[in-house]
Amino acid sequence: MSALATYFKNISEAATSVFEGMTITFSHLLREPSTVQYPDKMPKPMVESLPERFRGFLKVDMEICTACLACMMDCPIDCILIKTDKDKATKERFLTQFDIDLGKCMYCSLCTEPCPTGAIHFTKEFEKATYDMSDLVFNFVPEGEKIIPYVAPKKEKVPTDAEAS
Repeated sequence: MSALATYFKNISEAATSVFEGMTITFSHLLREPSTVQYPDKMPKPMVESLPERFRGFLKVDMEICTACLACMMDCPIDCILIKTDKDKATKERFLTQFDIDLGKCMYCSLCTEPCPTGAIHFTKEFEKATYDMSDLVFNFVPEGEKIIPYVAPKKEKVPTDAEAS
């Protein structure tokens, strides 16, 4: 092939390529926009459209937390910090700190599975914009407070037929 034929072939391929690209570009100019103005113009609230097993922020129900530390020990990246203390006089144990750093959390669910009471669970909440990473540390025990952990009531032993006679 001569140099002149190669030159015109390259020009033809370039023009074809530009034409194909411009065809795609112009086809988008004629389409209806598919952008939805979030959250103002959503047909229903975003929380309702999330799947059932959605993993949002972690929440701890402090009324049923037993302070067993299972969630803290199973967290692979140490984003959960729990501190307990004992009253020397009454030997009663209480929580002094329960923090979850959602800036570190990878939402793996390894902390929710071992919880015996289901106190730690995911919520549907996921929006939290901040400039300061310390705002992503959720404190479930207010500073200076002490919370007595939940103690499950002991089940009464039901006598079997052999024990009754």
